Amino acid sequence: MADSKLATLVTLLFIFSTKVLTTTAEETVAIKKQQDQEQPFVGVNIGTDVSNLLSPADLVSFLQLQKITHIRLYDADSDILRALAKSQIRVIVGVPNNQLLAIGSSNATSAAWIDRNVVAYYPDTLIAGIAVGDEVLTTIPSSAPLLLPAIESLYNALVASNLHTQIKISTPHAASIVLDPFPPSQAFFNQSLTPILLPLIQFLSKTSSPLMMNLYPYYVFMQNKGVVPLDNSLFKPLTPSKEMVDPNTLLHYTNVLDAMIDAVYFSIKNLNITDVVVLVTESGWPSKGDSKEPYATIDNADTYHSNLIKHVFDRSGTPLHPEYTSSIYIYELFNEDLRSSPVSEANWGLFYGNSTPVYLLHVSGSGTFLANDTTNQTYCVAMDGVDSRTLQAALDWACGPGRANCSEIQPGEDCYQPNNVKNHASYAFDSYYQKEGKAAGSCDFKGVAMITTSDPSHGNCIFSGRTDCEICGARSPASLISTFEDLDAIGPDEELDSSVGSVFWPLQSCKRKNKETVDVSDDFPELGLFRGVKSAKKAETVLG
Repeated sequence: MADSKLATLVTLLFIFSTKVLTTTAEETVAIKKQQDQEQPFVGVNIGTDVSNLLSPADLVSFLQLQKITHIRLYDADSDILRALAKSQIRVIVGVPNNQLLAIGSSNATSAAWIDRNVVAYYPDTLIAGIAVGDEVLTTIPSSAPLLLPAIESLYNALVASNLHTQIKISTPHAASIVLDPFPPSQAFFNQSLTPILLPLIQFLSKTSSPLMMNLYPYYVFMQNKGVVPLDNSLFKPLTPSKEMVDPNTLLHYTNVLDAMIDAVYFSIKNLNITDVVVLVTESGWPSKGDSKEPYATIDNADTYHSNLIKHVFDRSGTPLHPEYTSSIYIYELFNEDLRSSPVSEANWGLFYGNSTPVYLLHVSGSGTFLANDTTNQTYCVAMDGVDSRTLQAALDWACGPGRANCSEIQPGEDCYQPNNVKNHASYAFDSYYQKEGKAAGSCDFKGVAMITTSDPSHGNCIFSGRTDCEICGARSPASLISTFEDLDAIGPDEELDSSVGSVFWPLQSCKRKNKETVDVSDDFPELGLFRGVKSAKKAETVLG
């Protein structure tokens, strides 16, 4: 009897383990098949609540300069789509939430939308996908019943145009549709949304389309301070003791984003679906916030985005799916300065609207570069339109406490002419910026300086893109200049001759080094685009 029971138990265990292994293998094969169709990329979302947004033609040129190959728009702006023609930049166009009613209730309207916004531009403009609405289930739940009908209607219009295999269609969701997200193995979709999510994800499975998710470790950290460490949220290297461990699977998580992605995969699996991949349509970290947002800083934003990009291009996947790396769209390309409070709402961008960077990303071990500018040459100069008194105060700080090399702007030296505060401030700002290793915040000077890729050198005055002073290399903390709260206190009482240098710190003699040839490497990963809506209003944004 005992032997019989043991044999039965062994048989059951074998059947169970075989089923688990088969399911896992089938899931892996399905996921791997989708991965083989396209290598993982990093894209960017482009919002347009920007006071000085580039023209469509200049925008495309800027994207090409930065080697950004994937973008997401929040509608189907005709001028931008036209400008993207022949650019080889792949774009996901959006259907704003306020158009769901018309599209979801009329096949004719859907067909007209596809003709007007897709067929009219494809294939000259590489439209890769359509994002129908944005976080509809959580921002405008009253429209939820229209979501799948709208998607299916647009898909049928794609089929009629024979574009359904080239252009995928889906809808981005907020992370909040997943409940109990850690440990990931116990995560599940909000059951009140199952009547909508189940047929939607079945549709995605049938059409080989991704589940689009807007995932923000920033918000997870802010809502769980004291529970979720900052280092885990920023992809910083962790000791094994600081890794998050799923007690059910014993999988180790070294960062919050991987845990969020796997929580989505487990939620999908709970619906008995295993062949739908996750596309992270929005993820980012704000560079500035109000008093209630102390972790919205340039340093944290730089760290998050730099490590995020490295993580994608490492192609290490997640603990649950190491064989598949989700592509990710950074939120966002530009600071949308027209957005209202909180302060962070206007400070998610990698760049200002005029295309100057908010900070530099540190992605390659080869050095610092501007977003994906492979020239690896950036400079810090005075902004246009700043009054001379403010520039003078910043110049004094740079040449004084900042210990910049200001010898070249003395009378008779190569950079003395033109003899004006803006010219002298630009040289001093760049000297400080290069001395600080182009560190985050070292080109700010209380908002009067900006980073540029255009070489400001003129005549014999050379902005070398590096420190040209052998004995003026004492490094001061970048934090002093990034906040620059003490600038007003140390500024001059009246206009000074900017060639004199700081009245608070004596000029230091400087022996110029021989200019070295800079080896420019093309071995940088390409950037590719999507973002998380923080309010219902964002979902209504219409580009242009």
